[in-house]
Amino acid sequence: MHICFISDFFYPNIGGVECHIYNLAQKLYKRGHKIVVITHQYDDKVGIRYLKPFIKVYYIPMVMALRHVALPSLISHMPILRHIFIREQIELVHGHSAFSVLSTEGLITAKLLGIKTVFTDHSLFGFNDFGAIMTNKLLEMNLGDLDAVICVSHVSKENTVLRAKLPPSKVRVIPNAIDTSLFLPAKAKLDHQDEIIVVVMSRLVHRKGIGLLGDIIPNLCAHDKRVRFLIGGDGPLVCFFTVACHV
Repeated sequence: MHICFISDFFYPNIGGVECHIYNLAQKLYKRGHKIVVITHQYDDKVGIRYLKPFIKVYYIPMVMALRHVALPSLISHMPILRHIFIREQIELVHGHSAFSVLSTEGLITAKLLGIKTVFTDHSLFGFNDFGAIMTNKLLEMNLGDLDAVICVSHVSKENTVLRAKLPPSKVRVIPNAIDTSLFLPAKAKLDHQDEIIVVVMSRLVHRKGIGLLGDIIPNLCAHDKRVRFLIGGDGPLVCFFTVACHV
């Protein structure tokens, strides 16, 4: 099968959606499927590139709005998306992330061409702020006639069903997996018997709850001197931990 993944979020940008798409593309390629990824340009990455093992990536020149998301336009990119779908003989288009404008445009274009469509929602969103209201209305219009919708948890499914007004039977839950072969116990015994180490790996943005984490770190450390935080990640809210470390 010829499968196309489409999203604003892909390498060289680093994040959960980006890793999810790349790892899924690798596994499907090893099963004999042809994989194409469509995303927007990243600095000088424009045109066609190839990632191992043999994943073809289209970096489309687009105007960026903010946070690596393309400027919304429902029709301006249809010609190039149609050209790619026909050229690569795409049989299934899989869009990722409700925040991705390119995913929305790609799914709409695919439906007009009669191509099978799937959407995966990776995050939870609210209902009462302006950005959430606009995103939810667009999601409702886009997901209504897709062939399948996937969520990464049961809580995410409930959130998506409410936001997009979908019948629950149409949404399937496929939890994110961990490749246990990449995470093995240390061979040497670590000398941290008297410490409680809390490890956090996340993109440091507001919707990940990073502001709350930055607020509770000083309180936890003051309550128990054995507690240490090991934080891996980067983002606009890295300043919260700079402040927390000096409190």
